[in-house]
Amino acid sequence: MCDNAEQIVETYASKAFNDAAMRKYLPGETYKQLKKTIDLGRSLDPSLADIVANGMKRWALDMGATHYTHWFQPMNGFTAEKHESFISPVSEGGIIMRFSGKELVRGESDASSFPSGGLRATFEARGYTAWDCTSPAFVKDHTLYIPTCFCSFTGEILDKKTPLLRSMETLSAQSVRVLRLMGNTEARRVVAMAGAEQEYFLIDRELFNRRRDLVLCGRTLFGAKPSKGQELDDHYYGNIKESVMDFMREVDNELWALGVPAKTEHNEAAPSQHELAPVYDTVNIACDQNQLIMETLKKVAQRKGLVCLLNEKPFAGVNGSGKHNNWSLNIDGGKSLLDQGKTPADNAQFLLFLSAVIWAVDEYADLLRATIAGPGNDHRLGGNEAPPAIVSIFLGDLLTDILTQIETDGRSDLRQGGSIEIGVTTIPTLPKDISDRNRTSPLAFTGNKFEFRMLGASMSIADCNTALNVIVAEILSRIADRLEKAGDVNAEVQNIIRDIMRDHKRVIFNGNNYSAQWREEAARRGLPCANSSVEAAAALIAPKNIEVFERFGVLSRKELEARYEIRHEGYGKTINIEALTMLEMAKREILPAVVKYIGFVADSLNNVRETGLAVDVSAQSGLLKDLSAVAGQFRTATGKLEKAMHKVPQGTAAEKAFYYRDHVVPAMEALRELGDRLEVMVGENFWPMPTYAELLFGIKS
Repeated sequence: MCDNAEQIVETYASKAFNDAAMRKYLPGETYKQLKKTIDLGRSLDPSLADIVANGMKRWALDMGATHYTHWFQPMNGFTAEKHESFISPVSEGGIIMRFSGKELVRGESDASSFPSGGLRATFEARGYTAWDCTSPAFVKDHTLYIPTCFCSFTGEILDKKTPLLRSMETLSAQSVRVLRLMGNTEARRVVAMAGAEQEYFLIDRELFNRRRDLVLCGRTLFGAKPSKGQELDDHYYGNIKESVMDFMREVDNELWALGVPAKTEHNEAAPSQHELAPVYDTVNIACDQNQLIMETLKKVAQRKGLVCLLNEKPFAGVNGSGKHNNWSLNIDGGKSLLDQGKTPADNAQFLLFLSAVIWAVDEYADLLRATIAGPGNDHRLGGNEAPPAIVSIFLGDLLTDILTQIETDGRSDLRQGGSIEIGVTTIPTLPKDISDRNRTSPLAFTGNKFEFRMLGASMSIADCNTALNVIVAEILSRIADRLEKAGDVNAEVQNIIRDIMRDHKRVIFNGNNYSAQWREEAARRGLPCANSSVEAAAALIAPKNIEVFERFGVLSRKELEARYEIRHEGYGKTINIEALTMLEMAKREILPAVVKYIGFVADSLNNVRETGLAVDVSAQSGLLKDLSAVAGQFRTATGKLEKAMHKVPQGTAAEKAFYYRDHVVPAMEALRELGDRLEVMVGENFWPMPTYAELLFGIKS
């Protein structure tokens, strides 16, 4: 554990093969060439592989590693790893520690056992992993982890990292193209940046183990709302419990050692809900770091007698968990293109790139919605805690007014945000941002970046960032086409911004996205709204979306169709597991407990009657009658869910997914409603599982 600032500085990134480690363990010329590959996005010289592998092996051995693994991100959204030891037998029964350039650059895995959407069959199992040198390797649990891409023997992309890397290159090329036309001759590349704010729940492990639904599904399938939840707003940013603070400190220290810059942590809105956010980085590294964050949260929680829940909606009626994805564009990793400037030229550049995002989001809203679709997020989106399923942009009144001026009369007077007087002499005047915050918006501009708030807590950030990169690159390519033909570039920039506002301002909404009025207004504007992940997935195979992915070489039609298939397979399997778990809980836990309690009440009533005393037994008889009635309804609803499960069609993954959504999910909701009614009727000592009050308030200080 790090006890002071000096130790933190000394141990930060000590387990990452970062720039400092490369300088120490690689020859000078090899280090320079590898840095150029990483910084400029150049191809890796194959002759460097053996030298880099030897240096990386020596570093890993010094860090206590005995094995290495190609760490990749298959299309299930998790990470995968196959460990190999460094040992290599030699004559006379001895061994040496060996790690070659070939082993660094390429690995092999079974590609048929991961979701492939039909790209791989069991008899076509070979898959390859390929080293991603742009993301630092690291040592964890005595193993050297090497971030890699994952593809099939026939070349199809089977992971989330490869499309993300391709989209970054595409976006950089089109951004630089626009910058050159606007007079910038120095920018070598433009880097998509991201920072993911990770929300999660912590609950007591002993209570977790007594909930079959949490163990198998990661969320509660039954559970009555507690008498106290988040109504008093006393948990958000509140004092952090000592046991939780101890957990957070250990998470920080492990992440810092891996080079993950964990920065912000606080209590979230719901009881037992918290958030962790790192410092910005390139979207590729940010994606890898977020996977490490999720893994570290879970592992440290186990060591502390806790369980970390990452499901988007582990508790009904309580705030769900998202993952706010802050996305921006930086020139060579430095100045943001989405930051207002101090000169007219800088402001024109800012407004043009801002407008490009507006255009991209309006035209490809369906695709963005598809990237955050999932059964867990279906329970979260649209509640008074998360944006609705309608994709819109918040700019704030000031920026919206400026863009409206350009649309109407061509002026673009970009004003500064001003300042805020607090009215206390000891507190200085605070600078005011160019826009307010809108916590209800799916995609809010927050000063120099866009915060995409629809992403679910358990999801990889790769898909939404890949889509953002590709659609903005597409719009920038169209803008560059216009600028190349323009006689007066400055005038054409104004014309482009004007045209974008005229044609795409419908996607801008600065009000309350939770309101029913916005849903009506969005429908009048013609904005798409896919209310479930099942229908949202169709955007993955929409012709216009396939066309843009194929044109930039990010994903092929076949690869997109595979992802469409995987989405439906994942939805169907998730609902199937939840429904079966629900039936087990209903038949093996809830009904027996209710019958036992009914027997207890009946015995009590009979005992009173046997005394022959003139005692009012209306309470017992009324409770017995109500319990029996609801228990009967609960048993009937259990049968209806069983019947719905027996009728799941033997068709395509999409047909099954739609059936689960239209028939199984409603049956589950009906059964849950009755189960939750029984929970508040049955005596506390008879109810077979921990309640919401115990789960949400069960962690001691």
